[in-house]
Amino acid sequence: MFAIIKTGGKQIKVSKDDEIYVEKLEVEEGKKVTFNEVLMIDGTVGSPLIKGATVTGTVVKQGKGKKLRVVRYHPKKNVNKVYGHRQPYTKVKIDAISLGGSKTTTDSAETKTTATAPKTAAAPKTTTEPKTEE
Repeated sequence: MFAIIKTGGKQIKVSKDDEIYVEKLEVEEGKKVTFNEVLMIDGTVGSPLIKGATVTGTVVKQGKGKKLRVVRYHPKKNVNKVYGHRQPYTKVKIDAISLGGSKTTTDSAETKTTATAPKTAAAPKTTTEPKTEE
């Protein structure tokens, strides 16, 4: 089973137990993160998103990418300027893919806790950043 999620302005294909690199998320290592913007799950395409579908994962580490060095040269000015950039990222391990409340993992304890939670009639949140679970 696979899903396509949207995070950090990018679309990423994920499946269970994948480790992905996404734009930096403000979540501590070891905490859970939930991606609510799911575009597709196994051929079920949303318009543009699938309602109620979530992908949960655990933050493995926060880090920075390789250094990118850019040299600016101005002819006849004797000016050479070196710029550097390291893109921050978050490494996430995908734990479960859920389509409308039904988990696709085989962990029965996790399924029981999700199935017994009461549904609330609150208005759906339309945020672009993933929610964190503590």
